[in-house]
Amino acid sequence: MSTNLQERINAVPYWYHKIELPGGVVTPGWAPLDASAYRVPERLDGQRILDVGAWDGYWSFEALKRGARAVQAIDDFSDSLGAQLNVPRGSWTTFDLCKEAHGYSDERCNRREISVYDVMPETFGMFDTVFFFGTLYHLRHPLLALDRLAAVCNGWIFVESAVLDDYSPYRGGLGKGYPDKDQVLMEFYPDNQLGDNVTNWWAPNVRCLMHMLRAAGFVDLAGWKLSPTPMHLSECRGFAAGRKPGAPPIPGMPL
Repeated sequence: MSTNLQERINAVPYWYHKIELPGGVVTPGWAPLDASAYRVPERLDGQRILDVGAWDGYWSFEALKRGARAVQAIDDFSDSLGAQLNVPRGSWTTFDLCKEAHGYSDERCNRREISVYDVMPETFGMFDTVFFFGTLYHLRHPLLALDRLAAVCNGWIFVESAVLDDYSPYRGGLGKGYPDKDQVLMEFYPDNQLGDNVTNWWAPNVRCLMHMLRAAGFVDLAGWKLSPTPMHLSECRGFAAGRKPGAPPIPGMPL
């Protein structure tokens, strides 16, 4: 079984996520750089999770490992990264391969190709926790996306994005960002200014990311960087988390 699984994994030209599968098989991706930095609670028992921009599915499967009762993964492949890397980004090939290896049913682990702007309670119902990782900066309308996600979230949201605190292409690159924690800033990239990628539209600083969640209706916000002293653009990432009013506090979160 594991030999055949490894052969199928090797046949995929590009993996984004490093995912541990049964039989000691691990997909050859590189993300997440540091899963602990996401500060997702160790236990998600009984929760229904929405994983936005799921790609290979690391966080979908991780949520189920942590006790979630069901995960809805969505992606729309519009960042075109797959086309640039000769990857079949227009399909769920890698996600489905990992889901099959884990033995998850459609009831526990479902996926759908849909724009985040089209996420509504009428379509999906409500979720206890929303994961929104590696997606916000690819969107032309990030606040609209957060509003859509807030409308289907009863509990917690976790967001990860490229951030400006240590990097700005307009100010000279790495080490030339906006370290002042009192500033609320976001840069717009109409072309390929950020990472030479035309699908990178925006980057906020961490404080701005937190205020964006507040504007979408979340409270008790926390924000932090992936690395205190990033050495590469890939490490210039930030996180924010919050809860809807009335939801319990996030375990382990200094809110």
